Amino acid sequence: MAKLAKNAQNEQEGKETVEFFKDLDREALNTERFLEKYSKPLGIVFGALILGVLGFFAYKQFIVAPQNAEAMKTFLSAQKNLMEGKDKEALGGKSAANPGFVGTYNDYSSTNVGKLAGYNAGLLKFKEGKFQEAYDLLDQFSSDNKTLVAMKFGAMADAKSGLNKNDEALSLLDKASSASSDPYTSYFFTRKAGILALGLKKNAEAKKYFSAIDEKYQDYDNGMSDSYIEMTKYY
Repeated sequence: MAKLAKNAQNEQEGKETVEFFKDLDREALNTERFLEKYSKPLGIVFGALILGVLGFFAYKQFIVAPQNAEAMKTFLSAQKNLMEGKDKEALGGKSAANPGFVGTYNDYSSTNVGKLAGYNAGLLKFKEGKFQEAYDLLDQFSSDNKTLVAMKFGAMADAKSGLNKNDEALSLLDKASSASSDPYTSYFFTRKAGILALGLKKNAEAKKYFSAIDEKYQDYDNGMSDSYIEMTKYY
């Protein structure tokens, strides 16, 4: 009896094994049919992916790299003029012979060097007293360097103050104070924000900034924050 039961079990397992392989065959057949039916569109998609990858590398190699090289040439020329105190020549933008920071930015704004040129152009425009132009140039600047981003917001705040828009300047200084993880940069713009808030008679905001300095940046402040906190009570 036990033998019959065992035979029945073996037979059942055999049937299950056969069905299992039949299912595999059916799946394989379905896959083949699918590939036969959609081989052309699949080939197009795969080909597009390959072309996309190759195109990206070609773009980096034959377009971005040469642009970076050209941008660096004009940037360094402008930087040399700046170091020599020739601000107008450094700013440039009035002739092809002397593109300066403005021309470098206009021609190569998609490159990192071009973006940095725009940032420098913004600072020079601010120095000329052209605050809105300075703000617009600085606003376009972007970088993975958080300290540079903080400095950008700080310079934009100065431009807004030049336009007598001090509430907007304070908002930008707030961004500058938190944009970087560098402690001195954060301290510098936190202090600047506190002083501006105090000037605007926004004492609660001023106290917030100076209290942050007292908590986090005492090494840079030499106790000055205590005096400013007192001023928020009476000023």
